[in-house]
Amino acid sequence: MFKWILLYSMMIASPAFSQTQRIYVSPSGSNENPGTKEKPVASLHRAQERWRALRAQNKDASIQVILRGGTYYLDSTLVLTPEDNASMQGVLFIMGYPGETAVISGAQPLKTTWQNWQKGIYRSPVPASVTTMDRLFINGQQQVLARYPNYNPTARFYHGVAEDAISPERIKTWKQPVGATVHALHRHEWGGYHYKITGVDNKGEAVLEGGWQNNRQLGLHPKNRFVENVLEELDTAREWYFDAKEHYLYYMPEAGKLPASVQYAVLKDLIAIKGTAKAPVKQIILNNLQFAGNARTFMETKEPLLRSDWAIYRGGALLIEGAEFCYVSNCVFNEVGGNAVFVNNYNRHVNIDSCHIYKAGASGIAFVGSPDAVRSPAFEYNTFVPFTKMDFEQGPLNDNYPKQCDAKDNLIQYIGEVEKQSAGVHISMAMNIKVAWNTIHDVPRAGINVNEGTWGGHIIEHNDVYNTVLETGDHGAFNSWGRDRFWHPDRRVMDSATTANIGLVTLDAMTQTVIRHNRFRCDHGWDIDLDDGSSNYRLYNNVCLNGGLKLREGFFRIVENNIMINNSFHPHVWFKNSGDVFTHNIVTTSYKPIRIDIWGKEVDYNLFPDAAALAAAQANGTDAHSIAGNPQFIDFAKGDYRVKPGSKALAVGFKNFPMNEFGVRIKRLQAKAAPVPLPKELYSQRSGTNTTLTWRGATVKNIDGLGERSATGLPDELGAYFIKVPSASEAAKNGFRTGDVVLKIENVKVRNVKDFISFYQEHAWKQEVKVEVFRNQQPVELIIKK
Repeated sequence: MFKWILLYSMMIASPAFSQTQRIYVSPSGSNENPGTKEKPVASLHRAQERWRALRAQNKDASIQVILRGGTYYLDSTLVLTPEDNASMQGVLFIMGYPGETAVISGAQPLKTTWQNWQKGIYRSPVPASVTTMDRLFINGQQQVLARYPNYNPTARFYHGVAEDAISPERIKTWKQPVGATVHALHRHEWGGYHYKITGVDNKGEAVLEGGWQNNRQLGLHPKNRFVENVLEELDTAREWYFDAKEHYLYYMPEAGKLPASVQYAVLKDLIAIKGTAKAPVKQIILNNLQFAGNARTFMETKEPLLRSDWAIYRGGALLIEGAEFCYVSNCVFNEVGGNAVFVNNYNRHVNIDSCHIYKAGASGIAFVGSPDAVRSPAFEYNTFVPFTKMDFEQGPLNDNYPKQCDAKDNLIQYIGEVEKQSAGVHISMAMNIKVAWNTIHDVPRAGINVNEGTWGGHIIEHNDVYNTVLETGDHGAFNSWGRDRFWHPDRRVMDSATTANIGLVTLDAMTQTVIRHNRFRCDHGWDIDLDDGSSNYRLYNNVCLNGGLKLREGFFRIVENNIMINNSFHPHVWFKNSGDVFTHNIVTTSYKPIRIDIWGKEVDYNLFPDAAALAAAQANGTDAHSIAGNPQFIDFAKGDYRVKPGSKALAVGFKNFPMNEFGVRIKRLQAKAAPVPLPKELYSQRSGTNTTLTWRGATVKNIDGLGERSATGLPDELGAYFIKVPSASEAAKNGFRTGDVVLKIENVKVRNVKDFISFYQEHAWKQEVKVEVFRNQQPVELIIKK
């Protein structure tokens, strides 16, 4: 708010703005009014008619549209075109009045006449003109569409899932299954699927239409699914159902308190800035506005992106396309139905700054270009353009993509409420995008996702990204793919092609992407996951709080001066000529390589936690000049991972960097962010005989002496001993009991708690990790689920 007040004051005082034309808007105004402060117009569309008339008189005029507090229910998307502003001399400034909340809503008020129906449920007739309802708001609060299982805010997946959500036995209990919606995770937990039930077959099973939301088609998850929009499942307070045939709205109020006001979502996109590369919209500033009340878009998420898991809907509460030098600042996107901000195709110098994105149905901010700008594009993991038919020109084919755009100082939290293949910030077919000083947390998949290498040059810096990959798997807090033109589903073809012509790698990833000064945490994958061919990256001065750093099947990655807490470096299936560099880093467990024969250009001058981890690396021919020892962090408990003078890390070239420059800098947004879950202990420094540590709420230690051998019935002192497993702990929920001793993880022997943590972190990205425990003097297999 301070930034807005300062900017507003500067505009009022500035001679350049002394002749600014002002139009006032208020929900209590009249569209017959002239739009003055004393006599404001009532709607944004009427205000648009006014400012277009002013623009026609003077194309370079600066125009302020000032919205007084209240809710503006749009009857259609407000579309801003070059007719609204195509000049670099004037500015179109649409703003909320300082200190007031101007809400732009995609909902419409609904008059209701409630009648007591049955079992605590009320119903109201609805006008025949209302044919669909996607979201319902009672007294300004979003309600729950009747569903099974019931909404549970603490459940990990979709706020509650059930294996029998669409079983024939349950479907039999529904009078009208057609029109119900099924939501499910991807079978491998790579995002999600959404379907409409269009009928029931002769076996009593649902006939489904949809599932196009994921670009890696492997079918819906057999257990993690739920169904909604079924009248018979309306059985708890705050649930609702709309009968489109009979035109009745059903609702179960809390304690019989009938709603004072009702609104239902209508529009998908609220404001759309729409120009073209030849005729762009310029100099539009949106400030101090709140976006809310729009419809969900999960059934519109159909367009596949280049060989990733993603499909997209090119829209959002705010759609920006064909814009230059446009600015979105201090806006709130409050529980919008799909994407909050979608920056689509040609855009230059578009900035999303100091915004709060809360509980968006899909992604927070997306920068996505057009496939028609890509040379030789392919659209599914297993597809490719034959080298004999490939365009070998470097870079984009045209300008139809975002470039030199920013997402900065935003708080993005609890997004992906409906669509699990989503991200806090998503980048695809774009160039030179800066993502800086954002706090992103509590998301179902990646906090920041780069879809492919086209065309690189991004700067990812000073972000704080945590509580990520909460509902999916095999992913990272930062995730990227690099399935560019050189990529081929047959690894042997890729090997031979890139060996013959290494220049293939940078045909699309033509400029280096830099990831620096960030703090990442992922408990269900990697903190930084450069997956499947991600190439031409430089990573330095990042803190990885839990999941470590993975490099898979790419080229030209330089990783230096990073810190990996309670984890390490995960190199996966590298190319012989990868050119990768990993130097001057601090790792706190041993490396976790998978199918590595040649270790890149240089892997050396790193600090290991102990001699055993260093020896294991040197046995692979790396780290000749690396050393082992305590990094001597200044204040581990408070997250200050700078090292003290005399630390062995300094001897291998590590350089301290600031630990207080992560995340959003706006005080009011900092106050709304959830606390960062800093690690409570450094496991590598707690490996003595009597050491105990906490894992998922359980207390774990090494076996110490004959007494504990006797108590557990073990023949030796090997294993990780669970001396206390509280019944409410995550460990207990995964089947652990007090007295268990972990002997193996994924069939690898566990000698002590240090092994237990190191081996578990190696496999934590998986949907399930197999563990063998010793219980009642016999081995028992457990499955650790994320």
